Amino acid sequence: MTSITSAASMKLLDLRLKHSSSIVSSAIGEFSRPDTQEIVCLRSGGTIDLYQIVVSDAGETDEDEEEEGQTALKLVSRLETRSVLRSLGVVRVSGGKRDVVVVGSDSGCLSVIDFEGGVGKVLHCPVFGKVGCRRDTPGQYIATDPRGRATMIASTEKRKLVYVLNRDSAGNVTIASPLEAHRPRTVVFDLVGVDNGYDNPIFGSLEVQYLELEEMVEQERRRKEERKEEGQDEELIELGKYGDGFTKQLAYYELDLGLNHVSRRWAATVHRSACCLAAIPGGADGPSGVLVGGEDYIEYLHEGMASPPVTNSTGKNHLIEPKRLICAVPRRELHPISKGILITHMTVLRQKKGKFFALAQSELGDVFKVTLQMSKEDKTVVTGITVCLLDTLPVGTGLNISKLALLFVPAEFGDHGLYQFDAIDIEDNAVKCTSEETISAFLRSGPSKDLEDAEGLFYSAPQKAASIAPTFRPTVLRNLHKVFSLDNLAPITSVLVGELAGNEVSPQLYALCGRGPRSTLRILRHGLSVTELAVSELPGVPGAVFNVRDDQVAKNGKFYDRYIVVSFADATLVLSVGETVEEMGKESGFLTTEPTLACSALGNGGNGERGGGIVQVYPGGVRHIQRGSVSQWHVPGIKKIECASANESQILIALVGGELIYFEFDPMSGNLTEAATRDVGADVSSLDVGLVPKGKSRSLFAAVGCRDSTVRLLSLAPGSLLEQKSSTALGTTRPHSVALSNDMGGDGAGEITLTVGLDDGSALRAGVDAVTGAISTSPSRRFLGARPVAVSRVILEGSPSTLLLSSRPWIGRAGKGRHAMAPMSYAPLDHGCSFSNEAVREGIVATSGNTLRILSVGESGGNDIVLGAEDDEAFNSTRVGLRYTPRQMCLLSAKITESSRKIVLAVVESDCNDIGEEAKKALGFDETGKLKAASKKKENDGDGMDMDEDSDEEDANMDEKKEEGDDVDDDEENDATRQTPIRGPVPAEPGCWGSCVRLVDPADGCSTLDCVEMDRNEAALCCASVRFHSRGGESLLAVGTVTGMTMNPLRFGCSHVVLYRVVNGERLQLLHRTKVDDGPVLSLVHFQGRLLVGIGHTVRLYDMGKRQLLKKCELRGMPTMVKTLQAAGDRAFIGDMRQSMQFIRYDATSNRLVLVAKDHTPRPITCQELLDINTVAVGDKFGNVSILRLPRGADVGAIDVTGTRALWDSSREDATPKLETLCTYHVGEVVTGMTRASLVAGGAESLIYVTVTGRVGAFVPFTSRDDVEFYSSLEGFLRQDVPRPTGRDPQAYRSFYAPVKHVIDGDLCDAYIMLPYDEKQKIAERLDRTVGEVVKKLEETRNALL
Repeated sequence: MTSITSAASMKLLDLRLKHSSSIVSSAIGEFSRPDTQEIVCLRSGGTIDLYQIVVSDAGETDEDEEEEGQTALKLVSRLETRSVLRSLGVVRVSGGKRDVVVVGSDSGCLSVIDFEGGVGKVLHCPVFGKVGCRRDTPGQYIATDPRGRATMIASTEKRKLVYVLNRDSAGNVTIASPLEAHRPRTVVFDLVGVDNGYDNPIFGSLEVQYLELEEMVEQERRRKEERKEEGQDEELIELGKYGDGFTKQLAYYELDLGLNHVSRRWAATVHRSACCLAAIPGGADGPSGVLVGGEDYIEYLHEGMASPPVTNSTGKNHLIEPKRLICAVPRRELHPISKGILITHMTVLRQKKGKFFALAQSELGDVFKVTLQMSKEDKTVVTGITVCLLDTLPVGTGLNISKLALLFVPAEFGDHGLYQFDAIDIEDNAVKCTSEETISAFLRSGPSKDLEDAEGLFYSAPQKAASIAPTFRPTVLRNLHKVFSLDNLAPITSVLVGELAGNEVSPQLYALCGRGPRSTLRILRHGLSVTELAVSELPGVPGAVFNVRDDQVAKNGKFYDRYIVVSFADATLVLSVGETVEEMGKESGFLTTEPTLACSALGNGGNGERGGGIVQVYPGGVRHIQRGSVSQWHVPGIKKIECASANESQILIALVGGELIYFEFDPMSGNLTEAATRDVGADVSSLDVGLVPKGKSRSLFAAVGCRDSTVRLLSLAPGSLLEQKSSTALGTTRPHSVALSNDMGGDGAGEITLTVGLDDGSALRAGVDAVTGAISTSPSRRFLGARPVAVSRVILEGSPSTLLLSSRPWIGRAGKGRHAMAPMSYAPLDHGCSFSNEAVREGIVATSGNTLRILSVGESGGNDIVLGAEDDEAFNSTRVGLRYTPRQMCLLSAKITESSRKIVLAVVESDCNDIGEEAKKALGFDETGKLKAASKKKENDGDGMDMDEDSDEEDANMDEKKEEGDDVDDDEENDATRQTPIRGPVPAEPGCWGSCVRLVDPADGCSTLDCVEMDRNEAALCCASVRFHSRGGESLLAVGTVTGMTMNPLRFGCSHVVLYRVVNGERLQLLHRTKVDDGPVLSLVHFQGRLLVGIGHTVRLYDMGKRQLLKKCELRGMPTMVKTLQAAGDRAFIGDMRQSMQFIRYDATSNRLVLVAKDHTPRPITCQELLDINTVAVGDKFGNVSILRLPRGADVGAIDVTGTRALWDSSREDATPKLETLCTYHVGEVVTGMTRASLVAGGAESLIYVTVTGRVGAFVPFTSRDDVEFYSSLEGFLRQDVPRPTGRDPQAYRSFYAPVKHVIDGDLCDAYIMLPYDEKQKIAERLDRTVGEVVKKLEETRNALL
C-alpha cells in the first residue's frame, strides 16, 4: 500500500493495457489501396482504426468445396490523435481511385487523412475555431459531397463551414479556404451530402431555428392574455416550455462553384421527431433527395417533389391532396401503443445503375429495408415508399454496407458484428408497410382544412402509427448471419482483480460489461487465447519435438508439414501428417532406435531446385534420407553429439567437449559435405543456425550457447566459416536454448534478433547487426517462469515469432518498431515447434508430459491482430451472459464445512424501462427469438443482393445464395451465427425495472450458482459483503434496492437494504429487509463490524437485528447524494455525486459520525479507490482522475473531546480542512471503476482502472527519481515532435478541465517507438541515451506491470 502513496513515488505513469473498444462513428470505403473493402472507425479513446475485410477462399481441395470461406476484419493501421473525435466523413476527391477520411474533433481543426499503403498521413489540417467541444464550434457533424468536390462541417448551433476539395497539377489533394454558411439561433440535428449529379454541391441539414429571448417572452405574454380571455386558469409559463414545438426543417445549402458562395436554397417542414438523414443516389443513378427518419415514420423529401398520389381516398376527403410522402415503420407486437419507435440510423447502398436500397435501424435494434418506387414515365419522380423488416440486430452507432454483401454494425454496447447477407429482396414475404397505406390512413382520419397542421398532428401521435403499422415478433436472424465479431467491453461498470480461478499463475481481471440483454461478466486474462485442436497420448515423456516440411508445394503455393518427429530418451517416433496423423515405421527412413537431436527437410523444394531429402541428427551421427536411400556420417571415436541445429541447407552439430562441425547441403549433387570444424573451448548447451532468409541460399550466422555462461555468434559466410563475430556474457546463469529470427523492421529492412532462454527462467533478447554480427550492448531481459526457458521459432499471422516455454508458454513477436511478448492462456508445455497443414495453416505442435498437442493461437477474440501489431498488450476474455445491466459486484467468503470456505462472487443487475422475467413469460416474450407465429413464418429467402456493375465476382457470389433452402429449420434456429439479442417489451408506464441478484462461482468458470429475481419494479443498485460482530463474523450479502424510481425527475416509492446469507456456497437465503427513507440506496460498505449505508444525502450506520437492521447513528447534510463509500479503520470516505469527496470519522465514545475534511473542488464522482488511510483516488464523469490526500494533522481537531467548542465555530465553512490534490490527469473517458492490484503474482501494486468506453489502463507509481526524470524529459520532447493528426496539443488535451499534475502520459511516451529513426535518434541524444536504451526502458516498464 505504501509503495503507491509514499511521498517520493507520488508521480504516476499512465499505461494503457487495452484500447477503448467503443466506436463513435464508422464508414466503409477503399482507403489503403483500390478494390479493397475497408472500414475506418473512430474510437472513443481518440484513435482512428482502419480494418480491412479479408475474405478467404472456401476450400482449396475437392473435399472442402462445401465449406464456406472465412471472413474477418484485420487491423491495418491505428492512428493516435490524443483528442476527442466527434464526426467522420469519407470523400473520394475527383481524379482519385481511393477514399480519404475527413475527421472533426475538439481541436478546432478539420483533418483530411490519407491511409495510402495502410499508413495514416495528414494531408491538411486547417484551423477554423476554438479548442473544445463547444456548441458553436464546428466539428459535431460532417457531410461530404458524393462527387468528392466539397465537404461541410457544422457545429451543434449556428456555424457551418464548407471546404472545396480539388487536386493540383501533381495530383495532390488541395483544400480551399472555408466558406461560411452560418445561420443564427439554429440547432442542427443531422447533416448529409445530397447527390444531385454534377450540378452544384448541395448539403442537407436537419435543423430548428429558435426565437430570441425577447420574442419568447412576448410570445408567452400573448399566450397568457389569450388564456385570460378564454377564462382559463392562469399558470406560470417557464421560458422554453414550448421549445419542442418549434418547426423542424430540412434545409438545402448550395455551394455555387462559380461564385464560390454558399446559400440556403430550399427548406421544408419535417416530422417534429426527425433525427437522422440519408441521401438518395442522384444524377443518372437515382431520383436524388433525402430520407428523413424520425419516430414511427420514414419520410422522403426533395426540392420540387410532387405530392404523392392518392388511390384510396374516402368520403368527403377525396379532393384533399396530401403533401408528405411518408411511411410508417412496422412495430413489435408487445410494444405499447402510447410509445413511439425512433429511427436512429439510416444508410443507402447503390447496387446497380438506377437500383438502390436503404437500411434503417430503430432504437430497439430492428433493421428495416427501405425501397422507393419511381414513376414509370419519369425515373426521377418518387411515387411510393416501402418499409419491410429485415432482421433484429444489436443497436449500433451506424450501418455500413460493403460491396461484398456484408453489413458491419458497430454496436453501442457489446461486441461489434460483421454480418453476411443471405437475402435482400424480401418485400414479397416480409412484414412491411407502404406509404400508400400510411397516407390512406391519414385521409380516412378526416383531416381539417389546415392540411399542414393536420398532417403534423396526425403523424405526431404514436397511437395513430400503431393503428397503421403491421406488427411482428422478433426472431433469430433470417436474412443475415454473423461471420465475425470484434470485442467490445463497453460499457464497463465495475472491475475486480484477483486470482479466483484457483489454478492459474497470474490474477484475472473481472469486469462487468454491457447493457440489457447484451450484458456479460468478462474474465480477462493477460495472454493469447489458444484453441486446442488435438491431444493424443505418447508412450513416454518426450525430450523434443520437430516438424519436417514437405518438399512438394501445395495447390495454394504453400509448403505444409510432412512429418512430426517426437524424440524420446532412447527412441524416435515419426508421425505422418495427412488427412490423419499416423505412425510411421522404417519406411520413413528415420533411425527410430536413437533419440533425435535435430531434423529438417533439405533443399528449397518449389523454388526450382531438386529436393534434398531429410536430415536427421542423432547422438551417434548424421543421417541423410533421400529418395529411399540413406547415407550416414558417424562421429569419430567415442565422442557423442550433444546438441545440433539444421535448416534447409545447413547443419551444425556440437560434440562433447565443445567441438563444432559444420555441414552444408550441395543442391547440385544433392549431398551433404563437411565444410568446417572449430573448438569453442567450452561445453555447448545449445545452438541454432537460424532460418535461410528469403531470396538467400544460407543463413549468415549461428548462435552457440556455452556452459561458461556465454552466448557466441559465429559466422557461416563462405571464407569465414565458424569465425566468432561477437559474444555476450550472461552473468551467473547459463543458456538453456538459443534462437535466431529474421524480422522485418519498421522501415522494411530485415533485422536479426537473438533470443536466449536461460536456466533461471528468464529470457534475453538482443539485436544482431546483419552485417558485422555484433550483438547489441543493451539486451532486454524478462522473467517468464520458474523453469528453464526453451526457445523455438513459430509463424503467427504470416510473421516470424518466437515460442518461449517455461512454467507458462509465451509468444514473442516484433512489429512496427517494438517487440511484443504475451503469455499463452494454456497449460505449461515442455517442447514445441511450428506446425502447418491444410486444416491448420498456422499452428503449434507441442508436448506436455506424455501427451502430444496441436494448438492454434489467437483463433478467438482477435488476439492475433493485437500481438505485435500495435502497442496493446494481448488479453483474451471469457464471457458469462447476464440477464440485466450489471451494476456492482463483491466477493463473499462462504462457509462450506468447519474447516473449508469457498469464495463466491455476487453480482447485482437491474434495467430501467424493463420488466421482470416472470412478467415477460406471462406476455409470451422469448428472448431467444425462436418462438414464431405460423403466420409470420417465411416461405423462401428471396433473391440475392445485386451489387455494383463493376463487381461481377460479388454478383456471382450473391447469385449462388439464391439456391438456399426455402424454410428455416430447427438446426438453423440453433445456429450460433443466427442468434441475436432481443430487448424485452418496453413498459407503458415509467418507473418499471427488471432486476436480479446473481451468485457465481469464479473457480468454475463463473457459472451461476443462484439467481434471485427481485420483486416487481424493485431495482438492486449496489451490494457489499458485511460481517456483523453480533453474528460471529459470517459473510453476509447486503443489497441496496429502490422501488419505482424514475430518473427525471428523480422520484421513487421506497428503498430497502436486503440481507442475504450464502448457504453452503451454493444459494442465497433471505434474512430480512429493512425499509429506509431519505433517498435511494446507492452505496454500502462494511464498517467496524457494522454496515455503513449511503442513503440520498445521509450516511447511516446499521447493526444486525433479528427482524431488521438497527440504526445506530447517522450524519446528515451531504452536499447532494452519496455515490460511493469506502472504509478503513475508524474512517469512511464518501464520494458525492456532485461535490467530490468527504472524509468522516466515527467517534465510538459519543457514537457519532464527524466530518474530518472535504474537497472544495466540485467533482461529480463516479468511482473511488482507497490508496492508504489518508489518500484516495477518484474518477469523475468528465474523464478526470485525481488523487486526494488528507493534510497531516487535519483530523486532530475533528472530534471535540472537551465539549467546549462553540457551536458557531464548528459550523463554519472554513473550519473544515481541505483535501490536498496530489495528482490530476484527464483520461478522456469516464472512469467507472478502480482497484489497487498487481497483475503479476508477487509484483508491485498499480492502480487499475476501467472506463465506460471499454478501456483498461493502469497508473504505475515511479520507484526512483531517475525514472521520473527520464519519462518527464521524454514526454516533454515528444509533446513537440509527435505528429498531431487532428492538430490537438497533447498537454492541453491531458489538461482538459484542470492542468495535468504529476502524471506522465504513457500513450505519448509509447509514440516514440512509431517515430522515424532519425527523429528517435535526435530525442535519444537529448536524453543522453541510445535508441535501443530508450526502447528497452519503455519495454521494461510495461513488462514490470505485466
